[in-house]
Amino acid sequence: MRKNILTLTVLVAALTFALPSQAQIKFGIKAGMNINHVSLKNLPSNIDGKNRNGFFAGVTAEYTMPIIGIGADISLLYDNSVVGMAEFDEDIDGGMMKSHKTLHYIDLPINLKYTYGFSSMASVYIATGPQFAWNIGDRHWHLNAEMTEGWELKKSEFSWNVGCGVTVLSHLRVGYNYNIAIGKTAEITYRDTAEKLVTGKLRNNTHQVSLTYLF
Repeated sequence: MRKNILTLTVLVAALTFALPSQAQIKFGIKAGMNINHVSLKNLPSNIDGKNRNGFFAGVTAEYTMPIIGIGADISLLYDNSVVGMAEFDEDIDGGMMKSHKTLHYIDLPINLKYTYGFSSMASVYIATGPQFAWNIGDRHWHLNAEMTEGWELKKSEFSWNVGCGVTVLSHLRVGYNYNIAIGKTAEITYRDTAEKLVTGKLRNNTHQVSLTYLF
């Protein structure tokens, strides 16, 4: 599995930087909103992941082959993601204790893209490709006093993007992307009710809505 992912990543990167000289090249600025979807494994049933919002912003470059519409894009983004959790506790007023952690990343998405133009006024696209992310913030997160070891966030992450969108007047683009985490985002080791050591895992998938201006 890892070998196949690596091979496909290398292929996408090679296509990105090796497109013919007649390809149309555009640069731009990109920003948008994250909506995180947290999934948990090996955690107590009274703890659940909650959707939280964040944002991202940075620069992008796009390469497109004329006529056939095939190309690629690469971006460098600052990503501010917020992961949320809720824990039911009958001893707390309201019965629910909430906690969240802001994650700071530098993202490098590399996508293959197919664009279909209706006219010079508008076009639509679909895109997919790998994304590399490096954690530049605090990597520790204590959910509550009982889980004394706390969450340990990974230094870097690998994920996969699937997206689509529309471009208006060749300059303004609105896009949707679903970022699928490959592997865990963080893990925690704690003792369960039987005093057995258990390793819990957290995976963070992300819905993204973006606005891009191409020069």
